Amino acid sequence: QVQLVESGGGSVQAGGSLRLSCAASGYITSSACMGWFRQAPGKEREGVAQINSRAGTYYSESVAGRFTISKDYAENILYLQMIDLKPEDTGMYYCAASRSRYCSTILPRADFRSWGQGTQVTVSS
Repeated sequence: QVQLVESGGGSVQAGGSLRLSCAASGYITSSACMGWFRQAPGKEREGVAQINSRAGTYYSESVAGRFTISKDYAENILYLQMIDLKPEDTGMYYCAASRSRYCSTILPRADFRSWGQGTQVTVSS
C-alpha cells in the first residue's frame, strides 16, 4: 500500500531540536519531488522544505539554515531535521509527494497530490 505516515512531532522549548520522519514506502524513488509543509492555526499551509529526485534541496526563507531535509533510500524515509526552533515554527507538519512535478524551488501545495496525516510541532518560548 502506498502511503505517507509522519512521526516525530512533539513539544519543545525555543532553541530546541526535533527530527520528523515520514515513512514513504513507494514514494522515495518514484517521486520527482517530496517535501514538508506546515500549517499554523488560522494560516495557509506553506512549504518549508523540498527535495527533488536528484537530491537537490530547497527551503523557505523562514527555515533556511535551521532545517535540513533528507531521504533515506534504504529505509524509504523522508526526514526533516529541525534545530534552533522558534515559537513561529509551531504548527502541523505534513509530508507530501509529487510523482510528476520536479522541484527546483519551493513548489506550492497544489503541485502535490499525496499527503500524510500530519504531526504536531509545538515550540514554547
